[in-house]
Amino acid sequence: MPEDSKKTTPLRQFIAPRYWPTWLALALMWSVAQLPFPVQIRIGQLLGLVTFNFARARRHVCEVNLRLCFPELGEEQRRQLVKKTFISNGIGLIEVAISWFRDPEDYRHRTTVSGMENLEAALAEGRGVLLLCAHFTTLEFGGFLLSLFQQMDVTYRPNKNPLFQAAMFRGRKRHYANVFDRKDVRGAMRSLKAGRILWYAPDQDYGAKYSVFVPFFGNQAATITATSRFAKVNNSAVVFFSHYRNEDNSGYHLAFSPALEAYPSGDDETDATAINRLIEAAIRKQPDQYLWLHKRFKTQAAGRNARPY
Repeated sequence: MPEDSKKTTPLRQFIAPRYWPTWLALALMWSVAQLPFPVQIRIGQLLGLVTFNFARARRHVCEVNLRLCFPELGEEQRRQLVKKTFISNGIGLIEVAISWFRDPEDYRHRTTVSGMENLEAALAEGRGVLLLCAHFTTLEFGGFLLSLFQQMDVTYRPNKNPLFQAAMFRGRKRHYANVFDRKDVRGAMRSLKAGRILWYAPDQDYGAKYSVFVPFFGNQAATITATSRFAKVNNSAVVFFSHYRNEDNSGYHLAFSPALEAYPSGDDETDATAINRLIEAAIRKQPDQYLWLHKRFKTQAAGRNARPY
């Protein structure tokens, strides 16, 4: 069962032996979260290099995605970008641990922000703000840092492991007022109607049923139409949120776009295309920090046989 958007599940109920490996993993996450930041970054880099060398299936997915989205790159350039992507993902896993088990105040001095006035102006309109972001490796950490400046609600995909799900939910509830299962559409709509900020990432492949096929880096990609439907709920402002790890791994930058104009337009394909363009522009600034390990082009209009993976 999904968690209530406000209540956490007591972890003490997960004492059966089948949960012991998960407890060990959580203990390791907690331990890493307590280390000095440079050590955390180094561990993440090493984790990324290990997965680059051994996670062949995911490396293949990453290679295919980058070949489709950056055809201008030569083979060696693409290989280096794949490697950097895995390193960024490794650091991102460490950042998840930090987000669940540390106080964001510990990282305030490593955070710079631009465009906060755009978010504040949109929020002041009182119709709620749909805060769009993309699945960068800094996704969890970006929200963790944003909680220093604004209160918001978030949507998420539950984990199948009950203990890990409860720990994940508990870690996020420390920073967000409401944490909605992505299927809890009514809860998300109530958030916007209450004039709150709803953090939402629309850039993964969720199948064809609620999607349209529009360009993403020049390739047709199944893109969900829920973004414009959410925006219609309360005529909410739509702001794009970018979050990057500094090139030298010294800290992070959060950026907020002005509220989108003429959105939603009333046409699903037009709206989905507009969102994909925003995401593309954000990715081009720091392509190795995007989650290229996801099968973004898994759903094809021509069917399963047309999948590139």
